Amino acid sequence: MILVTGATGLNGKELLRVMSAGGVAVRALVRNPAKAQAIAALPHVEIVQGDMARPETLAAVLRGIDRAMLISSSAPDMLDIQSNFIDAASKAGVRHVVKLSWIMPELDSAFRFARMHGEIERRLVTSGMAFTHLRAGEFMSAYFRQAPMIAAKGAMFLPMEDARIASIDVGDIAEVAAKVLTGSGHEGKIYPLTGPEALTMTEVAAKLCAATGKTIRYVNVPPEDARRAQLAAGMPPYLADALFELFAERRNGKEAKVWPDAAALLGRPPTSFDEFAKRNAAVFRGEAPPPKV
Repeated sequence: MILVTGATGLNGKELLRVMSAGGVAVRALVRNPAKAQAIAALPHVEIVQGDMARPETLAAVLRGIDRAMLISSSAPDMLDIQSNFIDAASKAGVRHVVKLSWIMPELDSAFRFARMHGEIERRLVTSGMAFTHLRAGEFMSAYFRQAPMIAAKGAMFLPMEDARIASIDVGDIAEVAAKVLTGSGHEGKIYPLTGPEALTMTEVAAKLCAATGKTIRYVNVPPEDARRAQLAAGMPPYLADALFELFAERRNGKEAKVWPDAAALLGRPPTSFDEFAKRNAAVFRGEAPPPKV
């Protein structure tokens, strides 16, 4: 039996859809079953209630589990949450844990979540369980946050200067994760996952133009201005500070490299940004609500 944590989040839901479509029996960990109706309707998916912040709830969740997918949201307690799960999974006899990580999980990174991912990876490696680290670059779905401004002003405002970034489609991450969870030979492996090209924001805007038929431009904004705008929009200070750190890493080229691992695991080229933009053109034209990211 396979367990997926973070089951109601962006990556967890997509992974469950892939696994369900493939006829794979999977257990989905949720804190609140009332918010899991969409995934509960998927064939072959068993909903179980538990909370990684409360380790005492995990023993029953992990009973009979052979492999697990470790995903949780980028929150201040992410290190504690995922460490709790690693400890509980080890005690429960889980054989293999696949962790969704960041593309550059450096312990000395200026980006707080990179440091957390690096420490969680270290703890998983030393847990005694088999591990696989899926180190994902920026999700293409992150551009949904720009959709309201694109629809209103025909522009996206980001503190990226002319840096490049190799974004990946969430559907590709889910397909890779499903292959790793159901296949063999992935124990002890680290897979950096990116899309097929590294783009500047000017190039991203041009691709959105082509997909939507709208004039869309990229406006570079100073990092402090971006942070102030996020706080004014109601973003929690902790997250605004984390994004300030993240964009500094991106301007330094930390997510600019295109890695071959996704293509090798998928057996095809990863989804291009052109494909993503075309599939979601209605969102970027303001004709459909942006999916939650």
